[in-house]
Amino acid sequence: MWRVSAKTLTWALRKGSLSVMDETRKPTLIASVQRALRLMEAVASHPNGAPAKQLAREAGLPLATAYHLLRTLAHEGYAMRLSDGVWVLGDRVQSLHGRSKAQQTLARIRPTLIALRDELGVATYFSMHVDDEIRVVDIADGPRAPRVDLWVGFDEAAHATAIGKCVLRQLSEDRRRDYVARHPLVDLTPNTITDERRLLELLAEPATVSLDHEEYALGTGCAAVPVADAAGTVVGALAVSCRAGRLPKIQASAHRIQATADRIQRALSLAV
Repeated sequence: MWRVSAKTLTWALRKGSLSVMDETRKPTLIASVQRALRLMEAVASHPNGAPAKQLAREAGLPLATAYHLLRTLAHEGYAMRLSDGVWVLGDRVQSLHGRSKAQQTLARIRPTLIALRDELGVATYFSMHVDDEIRVVDIADGPRAPRVDLWVGFDEAAHATAIGKCVLRQLSEDRRRDYVARHPLVDLTPNTITDERRLLELLAEPATVSLDHEEYALGTGCAAVPVADAAGTVVGALAVSCRAGRLPKIQASAHRIQATADRIQRALSLAV
């Protein structure tokens, strides 16, 4: 029987002579999850569905295991057994797919937002017009570029924000009027436009940059430019917020904001 000193053992581990560390770094895999995923892949490969026996064979699973997994997947909404006995994917798979597309879109635009934040030293925002509402999709901020305090949701304060006005400017007159009619023009600061006629007249004016002169929050100014694809299927806005005194300087950098909007537009076009 031989003995190894602690010093020798430490040296061997550092040199890689022993694989203790390598063993501990191996990921812990859950076999049942792997089997369920293989089974779902088998189900997905048959647009018209397939019986459990065929799915079990293709997934390399015992039939009893396949049945247990299919019943579990069906209970959770990820699989469904049709009346003729074949199995198809469940409704929750489509829900996951939709969320996955949203995450992919976010992954495409976030680095661009961060780059603009660092370039101008301001918080950056991206919004889209979804289901007749204006939604903020992502915000890039930081200690040196704090976001505006969202004490009122942007979807309820479009009339008072640069990002909201920018989106509304891209809509047709009828859709713009419909939106304004459905959203009360709440008085947020002394600068907020609360007269519907005045707001609609402002939104009808062509503008490459939409502005918020302390209309949403005192002490904060915002500038926004449109983001839309050639077909008009993607309607959104890229905006930045800053101290009110910096807004004229930010306006002078509108071409840099527009260049970022163009990059986001290309990313969205690729994602559609």
